[in-house]
Amino acid sequence: MNSNLQRRDRINFRSLVTALCLTLTLVSFVGLDPAVAQEQRLRTLSVTGRGVEAIPTTQTQVRLGVEVVGKTAAEVQQEAARRSSAVVELLRSRQVEKLETAGITLSPTYSYQNEQPRLIGYTATNTVSFRINTASAGTLLDDAVNAGATRIDGVSFVAADSAIEQARKQALKKATQDAQSQADAVLSALNLKRGDILGIQVNGAIAPPPMYRQLARLGGAADATTPVVGGEQQIEASVTLQIGY
Repeated sequence: MNSNLQRRDRINFRSLVTALCLTLTLVSFVGLDPAVAQEQRLRTLSVTGRGVEAIPTTQTQVRLGVEVVGKTAAEVQQEAARRSSAVVELLRSRQVEKLETAGITLSPTYSYQNEQPRLIGYTATNTVSFRINTASAGTLLDDAVNAGATRIDGVSFVAADSAIEQARKQALKKATQDAQSQADAVLSALNLKRGDILGIQVNGAIAPPPMYRQLARLGGAADATTPVVGGEQQIEASVTLQIGY
């Protein structure tokens, strides 16, 4: 009987010691973590880097269409549809990219006498947008006018999608390197050493939307071709690093 009691007392004592050790370990862990975290937060440098990659534009985005003026709505709508069909057929035969309707309008036209409006006819417009290789854009614009287009609302220049994607990666790389370089300059001035990167935020790596602009000259002599000259497109990226020191 005494033997059993002694054995049970030893088991209870061991359990108590184990529980006490676990409690002390937990208290120690809980006590250190907030301090370490607070110190880490206080010793963090936040820096934003910027990267720019310039690439040549090889594609021309075009907006052109047909505008017809007539006496009746049906008349102008039919004529606009006929001319638009001829223009679209031409564009498809040249295998343009991203061809889509950009706008269709039909509106009355009024004249005003003694401040009283008088209906004198209708105006219909059909507009399309598409993308084509810049080297072929001038000839195609002239041919589109010959096919029935009466409006060239403007052109914009963009790089190929594959080139833009590659430029995005390069711009992100440059932005990251710029952020690291800035951090090194600041920490070096303070005689501190750069530690681990604790956070990364990609703020953006985008190509600006194409801006349509009017051509300097449309048409000309019968044997002339409308000049279309592209340029460069810039891809910008921004990266923010949280760096310990």
